[in-house]
Amino acid sequence: MTVALEVPADTEFRDPRTLLNAVRPYVKELTSNVFEGPGNTGDLYDREIALLLRDHTMVRNMAERILDNAIAYTITAMEHPGVHLGVGKVVDIGVHQLLLDTPVYFAICEVYNAGRYKHHAPLIQRRGDGIVIRTAEFLRANRFEADEELWAVDGANCSPCDSKVPESH
Repeated sequence: MTVALEVPADTEFRDPRTLLNAVRPYVKELTSNVFEGPGNTGDLYDREIALLLRDHTMVRNMAERILDNAIAYTITAMEHPGVHLGVGKVVDIGVHQLLLDTPVYFAICEVYNAGRYKHHAPLIQRRGDGIVIRTAEFLRANRFEADEELWAVDGANCSPCDSKVPESH
């Protein structure tokens, strides 16, 4: 007799803070700046929040929402290079924060993109084909909590992302 069991679907959401902090051992360059500079706690998530708050006018709650979605987007883009994804202006603030902190971004690439650098080469003009909303849906399917408000702000207007370069986002 054969018994078929249904495996319950894993509905637990992935935690962006945990996923970002998991790259800590892979940060190899400028470690004194990343871990020991003034204001650093050693927590990479707190570091990126502090940098967002330093450079943008927003409250901590908004910075956390933006960073959470930027981490979700970045990791999902790395895990699914064949899927075309794109962010709107608000979440793109967090994506740029991750990209600009290059020692941390290199570590993210090491852990979540098999050591390959994930390029960021935007087009000049924004697209208006609904990719932002589809990306939020894909993030949810990838077990992230996509913040409905942040993704809906831009609706169909994507950051100038290019669908023709799979190793880019």
